[in-house]
Amino acid sequence: MQQPYDRVQWVYSSTSEQELEERYDQWADEYDNDLDQEFGWVSPRVASEALFRHVPKEGTILDAGAGTGLVGEVLSEMGYGNLVAMDLSLGMLEEARKKGVYREYHKMTLGENLGFEDGAFDAVISVGVFTVGHAPANSFDELVRITKPGGYIVFSLRPDIYETAGFKEKQDELSSAGKWTLSGVSAQYQPLPKGEPEVNHQVWVYQVSS
Repeated sequence: MQQPYDRVQWVYSSTSEQELEERYDQWADEYDNDLDQEFGWVSPRVASEALFRHVPKEGTILDAGAGTGLVGEVLSEMGYGNLVAMDLSLGMLEEARKKGVYREYHKMTLGENLGFEDGAFDAVISVGVFTVGHAPANSFDELVRITKPGGYIVFSLRPDIYETAGFKEKQDELSSAGKWTLSGVSAQYQPLPKGEPEVNHQVWVYQVSS
């Protein structure tokens, strides 16, 4: 557990939500250095730029799986001030709190019922969460519920996970049911060019149906 790559693989290898939470708690104080500095983590900016094209700056935005707040920092730089952080790890949320860019912090887990009212947010952004051993495809049901009609859900997703872990089926199911409409999907890119150049992501943008 001395090198950044080893820490990332250690987290990926979690076998339960409890273990994932505990490992993120332990990783929290090294997370920013490992991903941002060592790995060149670009997904927070790529996804934030996608959200910026659709969501006004006065919108209320949930950062679902906020981690240490790297996405919140980018959105704050862009002029967004009404940000809410949610994560399964209290350790990560404590690091996010230090950045001072969110107005609320909530310990919740994607894939479970979320303690927000229907249509509570103008947009949801979720970065680095739909990956190996993390949030499941059924997370989208709750994200759709808590997003206002006409609002947006922006997320990064590994293409291999999209094909093999039920995401394609769930995304198509929600589209067929008239729950959301695809607004755009990025080309594949390297989210961690310095650390895991073999890994690709795409950013998806859906508009919740009115």
